Amino acid sequence: MADGAPVVALESTIISHGLPQPRNLEVARELEGIVRAAGAVPATIAVLDGVPRIGLDEAELERVATEPGLRKLGQRDLPVAAALKASGATTVSATSFLAARAGIRIFATGGLGGVHRGWAEDQDESADLDTLARTRITIVCAGVKSILDVPATLQRLETRGVTVAGYRTDTFPGFYLHSSGQPIDWRIESPAEAAAIMRGQDALGGQESALIVANPVPEDRQLDPELHDRVLAAALAAAEREGVKGQAITPFLLGYLVDGTGGASLEANLAAVRGNTALAAQIALAWARP
Repeated sequence: MADGAPVVALESTIISHGLPQPRNLEVARELEGIVRAAGAVPATIAVLDGVPRIGLDEAELERVATEPGLRKLGQRDLPVAAALKASGATTVSATSFLAARAGIRIFATGGLGGVHRGWAEDQDESADLDTLARTRITIVCAGVKSILDVPATLQRLETRGVTVAGYRTDTFPGFYLHSSGQPIDWRIESPAEAAAIMRGQDALGGQESALIVANPVPEDRQLDPELHDRVLAAALAAAEREGVKGQAITPFLLGYLVDGTGGASLEANLAAVRGNTALAAQIALAWARP
């Protein structure tokens, strides 16, 4: 950071909660390796014994991957974790907040949280959206998780003043799918254009909101769309039958998708994360250049 080197923030929830052992540690090392191979510096973020860690050494990475009972921490949980000296993996909201506090501008993840289906009934919405509305971070993602209400999420991002740009696409990515079918207003073709938008944000001032660079999973790596739609419909019906709501709904639906697709949804997720990490590193290099 002091030398002005390009740095890419990485979240830790995918390590502690998103993947089985020992593959989670292998993927954590792989993602850091993708950043380094591009000429940037990875900063995997987590909270250990109440202290936010911006960049983990090998022992800390192993701890996040293997320690049982590690908490999942959103931004609202950070002061509590600090006070109680708790350890936890950081979600998109917590990682965005901590990265920005540390002066890191680029963050790579898989997919964002958003507005849940049936919002009018229970008003279930991810804290990611509020954090991105007030945090100057560039987040490279493959859209929002397809279990969510994608049109409502895009509307909420617009209302909150969060810029969304498609990377070589005119439609919002569908996380496991190359496209959600929802159009987006802005398209960029290069990491340099993303960095130019970031400079424009700073030059204009105003609201300290995020830039979302929506980077679709390649079509040859996406989950089969018909399989996706069929399993997701069954998952939503099962959640309705079993009365699964609130914080339990996301892991329930994602777990159902993994089982119902024979693990293919997990592979599509990882393909998206790898692509997002590579693109984030390229944007970080373009941002670091004067």
